[in-house]
Amino acid sequence: MDVDHQESSGETKSAMHTWRYRHHFTYKADQGKNIIVQCNLCLPRVNLLSTSKTSTSNLKKHLDRTHLGCEASPDAKRGRKKEERNGEESRHCQLKKLKAEIISKCMTQAKIDELIFNFIVEDCQSFYVLEQPGFKKLIAGLTEGLKSMDRVTLFTKVDQGFSRMREELMAKLNNIQYVCTTADVWTANNRSFFGMTCHWIDPDSLERKSAALGFARLQGRITYDTVAGRIHDIHVAYNIESKVQTTVTDNGSPFVSVFKEFAVDSQESDDDIGFYENVTSILEGEPEQDMLLFLPTVQRCASHTLEQIVTEDFWQAVSQGPMCQLHYSTMAKVFAIWSKCHHLQVGMDAAEEIGKMALVVPAVIRWNVEYCAVQKIVSLSERELTELCARLEVPRMQPEEMAFLKEYVTVFHPLAFALELFQAEQKCYLGLVIPTVLSLKNKLNEQKDAATYFSDVINAIVMAIDVRFQELFASTEARIATATTPQFRLWWMAASEREEMCSVLATEASQMDPCSVTEANTSRNLSTIESEDDFFSYGPVKPATQIQQRGVMEEIRKYVEGTGKSLECLQDFPRVKQLFLKYNTTLPSTAPVQRLFSQKGNLVTSQRNFLTDDYFERVQLLRYNSNVCSLATE
Repeated sequence: MDVDHQESSGETKSAMHTWRYRHHFTYKADQGKNIIVQCNLCLPRVNLLSTSKTSTSNLKKHLDRTHLGCEASPDAKRGRKKEERNGEESRHCQLKKLKAEIISKCMTQAKIDELIFNFIVEDCQSFYVLEQPGFKKLIAGLTEGLKSMDRVTLFTKVDQGFSRMREELMAKLNNIQYVCTTADVWTANNRSFFGMTCHWIDPDSLERKSAALGFARLQGRITYDTVAGRIHDIHVAYNIESKVQTTVTDNGSPFVSVFKEFAVDSQESDDDIGFYENVTSILEGEPEQDMLLFLPTVQRCASHTLEQIVTEDFWQAVSQGPMCQLHYSTMAKVFAIWSKCHHLQVGMDAAEEIGKMALVVPAVIRWNVEYCAVQKIVSLSERELTELCARLEVPRMQPEEMAFLKEYVTVFHPLAFALELFQAEQKCYLGLVIPTVLSLKNKLNEQKDAATYFSDVINAIVMAIDVRFQELFASTEARIATATTPQFRLWWMAASEREEMCSVLATEASQMDPCSVTEANTSRNLSTIESEDDFFSYGPVKPATQIQQRGVMEEIRKYVEGTGKSLECLQDFPRVKQLFLKYNTTLPSTAPVQRLFSQKGNLVTSQRNFLTDDYFERVQLLRYNSNVCSLATE
């Protein structure tokens, strides 16, 4: 029986019963102060051992001497633990070496340079980041000793990346039939820049694609001939002067002067591209340079037109109406709240504490931003707004003023929604403008009867819409663009005008390049006799052109009668698809080129003043075009 179960003295129990290796021994006899035990590990050989009742040292020595490799041996346990620790340390070293080996194979210096280059370009980082000690330590620590490139290497990679990007972009544009450009002038920190973007529709997926073509510095006085020259030079540089359908600009100077001075009446030329002569040098007595500018037709920015309506025409209607005093007193208090929140931290803290939200402050001159800021104020309860006015020490809003603001937000919500539609890029086409403007007029007229304060203002805005968009409604290009958009087709037109529009579409479709549209059953030679039916024919044979026109009209009618709203349905109508590509390549606003200027608000800063104008332009074009062209420099 085991020592653990032997009835013995208290001393024996205190020494043997608590010993963790007791189960390896069996009690045999009692010898007074000692006991005789049998080692179970020595079986079948009988090995009797004598040990003190109060000590187990004799038994430990036996285990260490005879059974050293056995689990029972305490030294064996300690040795095994030591081996395990050594093994763990060895495995840790092996893993560390393996990690370093993997990093050395995957993270080469060229790969690190490429990642740093993408980081600088895509996130608009200053080139001085490369010189910072912390950045160098970060790269060295993450890459097991690899180094960050210096600014000289970065400039070289900018040159290489720009050359590769331009080659890729020109290759893409070479395969595109129709493109649209947007142009604008931007001034910041006493520096002016001319920006231009290019847009097209992929003929297979019908997805909108965009790229930046120019971000050039304008020095000196900005004149219309300078802007016209920039537009022409960029179009020629990318070899798209014959592909540009329109150039979208805002309605302000100097673009109005550019196309006013250089535009040729469409009745004087059958082409969309006009020939313009630089008359400024002649008028100023400078030597004639014999330079002809090839400028496309201009498309006014629909967003800017709506902005003009809601600022100029709206303010004029309000100032002449009976609500003039109420409007000015209300907006004065609103602007006082915005001013306190913008200039005082305590004001912003109070707005966040009371309203449980960050109060929008219109920091840029855009009406839709101002509208969103008014929405935030109206969303506050009467108690919250009263408390906010008290905390900011501005006059409290009266009930009539709050009712005025609420009606302002309700009445002009359709106009704010229309602006958001025009400022989109991926799913925004010229064909969107006419239905949007018509729907906007309907929404405004619906609210006119229920309006308490803005009834006269609504009438003035609707009249302004008719006047400012009159040219667009009369434009054949805009009407075709709308008709070839599956979401609208001819539903927006009066029933009496639809038949005429079908004829216009058929005429345009029949004039499309035959290489781009595969005609069905027209490749057969009508004079060939292949069967009896071909031989026995009665009556005059219809010319091939009449058969083609009939096929075009049938396709147009099937398209018009369809109900699908997705662009995918255009795949079933090849002629309509070509018309869509031609007329809907044009964007309705200059929002993309404005995004080129305002990306991250980190373009023109003191940290970038050391960059030359050429390198500044290259970095910005690389950043904007990273979605359509690779940033790889090797």
